[in-house]
Amino acid sequence: MTDSTETKTNFPGTYFERDSILKLARLAEIFAWIVLSYYVAQAALSILVYGLQITRGLVAPGGLTDIAQQVIWMLQPALPGLWNFIGLQAVGKVLLIFMDVEDNTRRAARAQK
Repeated sequence: MTDSTETKTNFPGTYFERDSILKLARLAEIFAWIVLSYYVAQAALSILVYGLQITRGLVAPGGLTDIAQQVIWMLQPALPGLWNFIGLQAVGKVLLIFMDVEDNTRRAARAQK
């Protein structure tokens, strides 16, 4: 690949608004972190409450497998949050990749003339 000293094309005939796409990509990344934080806090709170219930004698802890099952049940709701985080991060990156592809395509077409 050759490095081009050319700046971004910023061609006005695009099918999208560059600033809107950049804002949307940034918003997707921010929202992804908010979603992940929410689900991690929810899982941590569930485990904390379970630990408090055991220490206060409200729940009999049972054996190792009983505790493991309870912890797995408490962490299960965090899995969709992880997938949402990954998906939103991917959306933000894919939007930026599409913008770069469009810009590079225009630059290559202009260089061929």
